[in-house]
Amino acid sequence: MRNRLPRTLALAALLGPASCGPGSGPDGELRTVTGEGGGAASALPGPALDGTPWPGLGGSVSPDSFHAELTRYARGLARSAYAPTAYRLPAALAALSYDEYRAIAYRPDAAVWRGAARFEIQLFHPGFLYPDPVRLHLIEDGAVTSLPFDPALFEYRGPAADAERAAAEATRASSPAPGYAGFRIHYPINSEASKDEAAVFLGASYFRLLGPGQVHGLSSRGLAVDVAEPTGEEFPDFTAFWLVRPEAEAESLTFFALLEGPSVTGAYRFRLEPAEQTVLDVEARLFGREDVRKLGVAPLTSMYLYGPDRAAEFDDYRPQVHDSDGLLMWTSRDEWIWRPLTNRRGVQVTSLRDAGPRGYGLVQRERAFGSYLDLEARYDRRPSEWVEIAGDWGTGGVELVELPSPSEFNDNIVAYWLPEEPFLAGDERTYRYRLITFDERIEGQELMPVERSRSGLAGIPGGDPPADGAARRFVIDFGRAPVGDGVLPEEAEPVVFTSAGELSDVLVQPLPGGAGLRTTFVLAPVPGSPADMMVHLEADGERITERWSYLWVPPP
Repeated sequence: MRNRLPRTLALAALLGPASCGPGSGPDGELRTVTGEGGGAASALPGPALDGTPWPGLGGSVSPDSFHAELTRYARGLARSAYAPTAYRLPAALAALSYDEYRAIAYRPDAAVWRGAARFEIQLFHPGFLYPDPVRLHLIEDGAVTSLPFDPALFEYRGPAADAERAAAEATRASSPAPGYAGFRIHYPINSEASKDEAAVFLGASYFRLLGPGQVHGLSSRGLAVDVAEPTGEEFPDFTAFWLVRPEAEAESLTFFALLEGPSVTGAYRFRLEPAEQTVLDVEARLFGREDVRKLGVAPLTSMYLYGPDRAAEFDDYRPQVHDSDGLLMWTSRDEWIWRPLTNRRGVQVTSLRDAGPRGYGLVQRERAFGSYLDLEARYDRRPSEWVEIAGDWGTGGVELVELPSPSEFNDNIVAYWLPEEPFLAGDERTYRYRLITFDERIEGQELMPVERSRSGLAGIPGGDPPADGAARRFVIDFGRAPVGDGVLPEEAEPVVFTSAGELSDVLVQPLPGGAGLRTTFVLAPVPGSPADMMVHLEADGERITERWSYLWVPPP
């Protein structure tokens, strides 16, 4: 059975407007935690097909030895067919409404390691869009223990009264005790006086990272499988986590996760370090259970509804609405490519090909409140996130999938690394990378950035349209940066390319107040043909700007 999930509103109940991510499991099966420490719970999972026992049962462990155990278990698991657990969440919890789920609150004074470390862990209640609780474990003093579900850790307010009774029933000896829907990691990222969310793991393999001053926006995922394929997308689950207890003053947190899906299993090691930027080091050891058509590594998921160029099409007071406004890539040839995001009528899948890239990310580059005017969603404070690649990932491409969406409550943007080499049943592969939160600019990018790009009918503004009625003028503004700042327009050479049509009237002009340089050109398109265009500026033979990359699609 393929574990297929539609896009749906998921984290909005907990993390604020436009925070999306699907729950996991189409049939409501229950994954339970082990019962050490009290409470009725299901038995431990059995050994893998090759006899490898559930990780952490072999006595004293260290993070490295546990990682090796988890790897052996995930490898053995991939040799057997995918078999979802038969346990089911009690109906009263599985059917929780949005308001009922919001009325369930974790008690902050019950946080794991509260008062004993700079990191604290808070837990999410199962139910609503999260019918498949995960197993949560702690690794402390070389021993592995489980966190059994305990309804006493939650407050059930108002409409959640029925949920409290169902949760109590689920913990009785006659019933399988549910685990938790997920967890969030708290750390003093904004002030030593308070511990704010730095990371949230909730739903399938989705998680979110936050840096100082940021609010929830885009998501990361452990893995993306068969995105935008006709057969439908597969959503593997993180089914178990193990968190290593940090020292009292530790500034990093190590934890592990088991990934399970119909086509892939995986052993993940994470190291979270919140500071001026929140950084998450990831090592993903993947094992093929079935042949995978598209293996999406280090995926990022976001939302783009509209920008200033399409604001008139939406009956909304806000000039623009999005969690991210562009895809940024740093290639193996030391090129920085910027691709603006779009929300078109049809599904759009494009790829930026490379061999051995350095990194990529989804960026919320526009940070001014006046560009959004939204006091609730605060799109001006949504995080950007960078994937810094470690080692050689070989040949492939950063694939960008843009889905049409009428609502800001749907994530419709996905970007990931798609390796050229297929991932087949029995294959093993390891990917190491670092996820970094930032605002408008990632460290190391010193070229003049694309500040904005617009297009419209060619000709004089307000005058008669062009004779052929199809020619379009494109305008790209490059902002100031350490490299390229001070270059005069006459010193800048535009390099312009299109895959279809003819280009003319290419100009470079200064922006007022020395704010940067503008490049404009006219495209005479081929009727019915998309045009993939690229633009950058050079001076003395050296690139001084990012490369603007854009696919223009003719209207239907």
